[in-house]
Amino acid sequence: MKLNERSLVFYATCDSPADNAGFLYKRGERHTAYHRRWFVLKGNMLFYFEERESREPVGVIVLEGCTVELCDTAEEFAFAIRFSGTKSRTYVLAADSQVAMEAWVKALSRASFDYMRLVVRELEKQLEEMRWGCRHTPACCKARPLGMEHSLPALPTVLPKENGCAVWNNAPSVDQLHDDCDDEANPRPPPLPPRRRASSGDTGTAEISAFCRLHERYGREVAQLRQDWQHRQCQHRP
Repeated sequence: MKLNERSLVFYATCDSPADNAGFLYKRGERHTAYHRRWFVLKGNMLFYFEERESREPVGVIVLEGCTVELCDTAEEFAFAIRFSGTKSRTYVLAADSQVAMEAWVKALSRASFDYMRLVVRELEKQLEEMRWGCRHTPACCKARPLGMEHSLPALPTVLPKENGCAVWNNAPSVDQLHDDCDDEANPRPPPLPPRRRASSGDTGTAEISAFCRLHERYGREVAQLRQDWQHRQCQHRP
């Protein structure tokens, strides 16, 4: 892999927000001694510096085709970045605390392009399921019990009831019911029913809820990362 050194140095030291940053202990390649380095994670690249104020990184780890896992070493709170190649190097790092180690493992595990592609595919799948449900819910609703909702079914001969009262008319007349039967050959769109409480078995609502929870979870993480970056920027200002 060929990388432009000047572009990497600029990217590592520019003001763009980092996904994570902090001191870690890095084990040497030939010796087992650990050295304290300042690490900065941006996208799928993990830069490390001699000191926090260093103007250029000492090295960079491209987090593609690797796994991040805990390792059993003499150093506490240690974890390893392992690559799939037979001659690939394994990077052993250690944090200062359990909380810091978990944060780094989580951030590094989500830094690769493969992980981002999986997230995008999952979101696209959920979105497609929601769209498919919106298109086919009216037809499927005819075979569902009256308790299932999330669609506007064709006007039936007997109006559905909620809590003992008809949804669209509290006292339907015989003429109205007769007209409804005659309209089955050429059904008209029914009036909009009042909003009802979502039932626990509503699959459409469950899909939307799962998508919203996933969106909110990643939104909170992005907001927290931005807040942490802004806080660090304020600390660096004189």
